[in-house]
Amino acid sequence: MGYASVMRVETSGASWTTSQQDRLGCSGVAASHTMAQTDSGRMAKYRSKINSVGGQSEIEPALIAAIISRESRAGNALKDGWGDNGNAWGLMQVDVNPDGGGHTARGSWDSVEHLSQATGILVDFIGRISKKFPSWSSEQKLKGGIAAYNMGDGNVHSYDSVDANTTGGDYSNDVVARAQWYKRNGY
Repeated sequence: MGYASVMRVETSGASWTTSQQDRLGCSGVAASHTMAQTDSGRMAKYRSKINSVGGQSEIEPALIAAIISRESRAGNALKDGWGDNGNAWGLMQVDVNPDGGGHTARGSWDSVEHLSQATGILVDFIGRISKKFPSWSSEQKLKGGIAAYNMGDGNVHSYDSVDANTTGGDYSNDVVARAQWYKRNGY
């Protein structure tokens, strides 16, 4: 793949707030792994699409699966393909709010077209973070790009506080931990 491996990215996993989506008695990497496993049955039906888009974009399929898990719980949290009170579209929750990402939804909510669009947005953010922080390691740039996918690159100010402005204060850490679980489980 063209970017750092998620297996080499340091992570603290899900915050207590995020873990309470599933009423877990723990937080951290264990909580992220549990939530990824919970979503794995639903995720299986998207596996070939995830692998196809991952190959085309040089992004590990495990990372795409992890974002799908975090953003839409593998589609389980969506209503007719929409989430975030109608502000985000599809499995990877492309931000269509004009005051947010301002993207135009492409394809059906669970299509290759949607996954390609969302993965392209992620790749763009990784590129922006790479330019903004050229001295960061490739693993740090990947993690910063994941955080930017959630909140925009203008909200990433340092590696030590990469998740300071993300949803739950843990977005990149949770996504990385979920991606590591998916990678270990065949993605």
